[in-house]
Amino acid sequence: MIIVSICLIPFLEMNGSAQEAINFYVKALDAKVAYMLRFGDMPEDPKAPLPPEKKDWVNYAILKIGDSELQITDHITGSTYEKGTQITIVVQTNDKDKATKYFEALKEDGQVNDPLQASFFSPAYGNVTDKFGITFRILTKGRQ
Repeated sequence: MIIVSICLIPFLEMNGSAQEAINFYVKALDAKVAYMLRFGDMPEDPKAPLPPEKKDWVNYAILKIGDSELQITDHITGSTYEKGTQITIVVQTNDKDKATKYFEALKEDGQVNDPLQASFFSPAYGNVTDKFGITFRILTKGRQ
């Protein structure tokens, strides 16, 4: 019997200040940096070259705070960054069918920002804003 794991995680989008926020939360909340990937560490996209000054920006970081997790990124692509809307919820599961179910339910009367699909970091990842204006990142653990 496979146990399905589901977890909700706050996801913070910063505008170039993710490293500063990480340093702050390490001090203020005794957070531990469990993982960090900078934009410069990722494969380069020739269709969208990264400006050199943004290579040190944080693409993805996981902070552990007690038994909880906080994820942080610097916003550099896609929609316009707007202060006050930088908190989203990650719905993380180890079950691709559950991820699909959640994504389909949340997109009803909402807006798909990134379709649910396989990526280099997940067998099923998507981004959707529900009918209440809350943005969710659906993430299936594992690699494609």
